[in-house]
Amino acid sequence: MNQFARVSAALNKHPIDTLFINAKLINVFTGEIESTSVAVHDGVIVGFGEYEAADVVDLKGAYLAPGFIDGHVHIESSMLTPGEFARVVVPKGTTTVIADPHEIANVTGIDGIRYMLNASDDIPLNVRIMVPSCVPATSFENAGARIEATDIDSVKDHPRVLGLGEVMDYPAVLQGDASMYEKLSTMKGRPIDGHAPDILGKDLSAYAAAGVQTDHECTKAESLLERIRRGMYVHLREGSATRNTRELLTAVTEENYHRLLFCTDDKHPEDIAAEGHINHNANLAIESGVPPIHAIRMGTLNAAMCYGLKDVGALGIGYRADMIVFDDIDKIEPRVVYKDGVKVAEEGTATFDIDPYKENSVTQTVNVKEGTLAFDLKLKTNRARVIGIIKNNITTRHEIRHVKVENGLYINDSSNSMNKLAVIERHRATGNVGVGLVEGYGIENGALAMTIAHDSHNLIVIGDNDDAMRIAAERIIALQGGIVLVEGDTVADELPLDIAGIMSTKPAEDVAQTLTRMGKKVRSMGLDASIDDPFITLAFLCLPVIPELKLTDRGLFDVSTFAHIDINPESGDA
Repeated sequence: MNQFARVSAALNKHPIDTLFINAKLINVFTGEIESTSVAVHDGVIVGFGEYEAADVVDLKGAYLAPGFIDGHVHIESSMLTPGEFARVVVPKGTTTVIADPHEIANVTGIDGIRYMLNASDDIPLNVRIMVPSCVPATSFENAGARIEATDIDSVKDHPRVLGLGEVMDYPAVLQGDASMYEKLSTMKGRPIDGHAPDILGKDLSAYAAAGVQTDHECTKAESLLERIRRGMYVHLREGSATRNTRELLTAVTEENYHRLLFCTDDKHPEDIAAEGHINHNANLAIESGVPPIHAIRMGTLNAAMCYGLKDVGALGIGYRADMIVFDDIDKIEPRVVYKDGVKVAEEGTATFDIDPYKENSVTQTVNVKEGTLAFDLKLKTNRARVIGIIKNNITTRHEIRHVKVENGLYINDSSNSMNKLAVIERHRATGNVGVGLVEGYGIENGALAMTIAHDSHNLIVIGDNDDAMRIAAERIIALQGGIVLVEGDTVADELPLDIAGIMSTKPAEDVAQTLTRMGKKVRSMGLDASIDDPFITLAFLCLPVIPELKLTDRGLFDVSTFAHIDINPESGDA
């Protein structure tokens, strides 16, 4: 619709497409709740009040608000293609996402970014892309590809590319790494996302001085407050395993909420179906005492302003008619969702279908060197460094524990909650296998393996015996990616992930059902009760930019020193 056509529609010189009457409109500009009608023509809001229209929709006094915006999400972490992801999140009221496709980029590079752009074309969800900045996340692991400044430059002018994705390698920023600064320079003047878990003081100032504008890794109120004071935006994250919203809400005030927005980062489809998407973040805020309109602003207008989106995040003239209808402002459960003025979801169900989207460039990605599936763990003494799991967080503890050793090899001991962990390089058949120990996971009489292993997405497997771990890994290789659960010496369940080993082309409902079933099975095999999501918790045990101790295909990694570390502690270590 050209400019004058929009003016003509606003003047009602001809009947508009749709008039939504009897609405309690949530005005995120003024904080008012207006009793009005909303005029929509060619998918755009053109006026308010009385209009002649081809179609009239009576909202019967229901609330009408802008569609929610997820300020930072990895669509791939849903294990769904973008179209199937839309079928899950749109019924929950999310109509725009700021997506960082660094998961698939770590496997297939620029081809993966182009796949995500192509796969999100012509779906009823606004998918805006932040081009990954850290592929691989660090130089201390082997990914399937690299994203350089030239790659970023090749896609930066795509109309749905916004800016630069989360800058996870913050030491590279602080140390003046030339490659990192080429990437920052390529996206200068665009939004740049951060990822710097709780750094403060001069380090934070230096990070922001490089152009980083946001952070979604705050876990403490004081970290949130310092970032806002220095001019940054902060995402309040509520994913499947990383749940920081409640803690951070303690720092929200009337004066600072305008610098806060919501995100999920990584959330599985069964969790979205059960509790919601960004509407869940907003409901947590409302439960914590944040005024409902403030909570809605945090999930809409604030995100739009952060990322420079001019046509979403509010119900105003010239804005897309991305709208949610709901009945209770204190607990937002969308009853109907409109995208560009067209109904796309009703009563929690998408009213649109998606054709499966697949490209050969992002399939057949599991390439493990033969003869490498051996998981012996050599120890000098009966003391070892151990990764300790922390409830509801992807951060871990660096522990030193006494373990059982025979002939210089670690032996599983059923009297403790220890599991063996292995990360197997699966992109270039290098033969690299990192082996370590995890405390607090708790799987017994079996193993769980995945080709989802942040961020390089090698093959990760955890278990209490080497035979089960090997069976799980072998089945993953045969599937060319997926999640495999072994009980005893038998494959108990599996989810093939044919797109880059991290996404399925199956319908969202099938994926959610399989994950729910597998989750229940893992719990029956002794999973620690403190773990909300067994898959995401496992996937983040190898991300070497999140404190304190992680495992990569090259070995145990100490995030505090940003270096690999021997599993055998020094004699003086506690």
